[in-house]
Amino acid sequence: MNQQRPPQVHLETFGCQMNEYDSELVRSLLTRDGFAFTDDRERADVILMNTCAIRENAHNKVYTHLSDLRALKRQRPLVVGVLGCMAQNLKEELTEKEPLVDVLAGPDSYRHLPGLITKAMESQEQGELRRQMAVDLSEYETYDDVAPDRRDGVNAWIAVMRGCDNFCSFCVVPYTRGRERSREPEGIVAEARLAAAKGFKQVTLLGQNVNSYRHGDWDFARLLVAVADVPGIERVRFTSPHPKDFPAALLEAVVSHPRICKHIHLPVQSGNDRILNLMSRTYSRSAYLGLVDQIRSSCPDIVLTTDVIAGFCSESDEEFSDTYRLLEEVRYHAAFIFKYSERKNTIAARKWPDDIPETVKSERVTALADLQRRISHERNRAYLGTTLSVLVEGDAKRSSLQSKGKSDGNITVVWSKKSVPADPGQMIQLSVYDCSASTLYAAPPA
Repeated sequence: MNQQRPPQVHLETFGCQMNEYDSELVRSLLTRDGFAFTDDRERADVILMNTCAIRENAHNKVYTHLSDLRALKRQRPLVVGVLGCMAQNLKEELTEKEPLVDVLAGPDSYRHLPGLITKAMESQEQGELRRQMAVDLSEYETYDDVAPDRRDGVNAWIAVMRGCDNFCSFCVVPYTRGRERSREPEGIVAEARLAAAKGFKQVTLLGQNVNSYRHGDWDFARLLVAVADVPGIERVRFTSPHPKDFPAALLEAVVSHPRICKHIHLPVQSGNDRILNLMSRTYSRSAYLGLVDQIRSSCPDIVLTTDVIAGFCSESDEEFSDTYRLLEEVRYHAAFIFKYSERKNTIAARKWPDDIPETVKSERVTALADLQRRISHERNRAYLGTTLSVLVEGDAKRSSLQSKGKSDGNITVVWSKKSVPADPGQMIQLSVYDCSASTLYAAPPA
């Protein structure tokens, strides 16, 4: 690179927490190879988009951003790269429809990025537009030796494994991130120690199905406790477990360890057995409800959240009603509710038509969201008058005069800075005096 200054990279991240973590790996790999990063894309020599192929919204955002870059690329030399799941799953579409894309790198190919970007820059200097691509899946890559380049914050994401072996029929992850590979536990605990040394007070362990973590005689419960025992870490979270294999040892760890948060995100996706079978979820409605009862019997104060898909292939009104009734029965604290969107290469896309009209999908999502909003508000009202431990995160979204943080159960708490001045990373006690469906409003304890 014949430049007096290091190439400036602007990195944008779309989608899930695993993508946030992968972007930290990308920053680390590029920084140690001489690249620098900028938040201003107008100053960037390279613009990279770390993409998600799971949800249609994230997918559409990437195409919108690519359209915005066309004008910028006409004005000056610029390398545009698409990383992550879209690069892996939609490589043909991206190479055919998006000639402005210079670099494609899948989730297992980030070590190749410095070379790919360098070649793309050199080819532009020479007037040769040659796309650089690395999209092979790996059976072994875990990036265990790469220390993530984390920005300031309270929470440190740590991936404990990569890939997925579940092959849920709606999900593209096994095709974009490959098969399951668990990292060495010593490396994960060392990464938690490094995060603690840098001031991070919370760690969130990531995996497509953390229950499947296995390395020698280590299972996920043992790993979770080991990370929670790291000095300086105040809270440990994890996402996401699969209901099909939630071991007793994991529940015991959540219940008994004071620094493991009493919050479990337990995706259900549907409340109907036929739809669950079509989704290849490998559990029944009754088995799921039995697990919920087991969890709540062990830890009555647990905060349960979930994921739901409305309008899956051939879902009838009555089958949708089963999902509605399940939300009424379980009464989650919160739910992430999505319309089914067909993803290329998935089992569902190959086997069944996406035959539920968009209007019906939207109606079902709205009905579930309205129900969940009422339940969430009722759940939050139970905290009125109670005192909670809150991990301070920073300014509230709506006002710089307010601060926000999270309860142990991962519920957002907002309070006046004037009444309780506190810095990010502090653990403070607050008394809840009001609430909405998504937020608890608090003040100093009386």
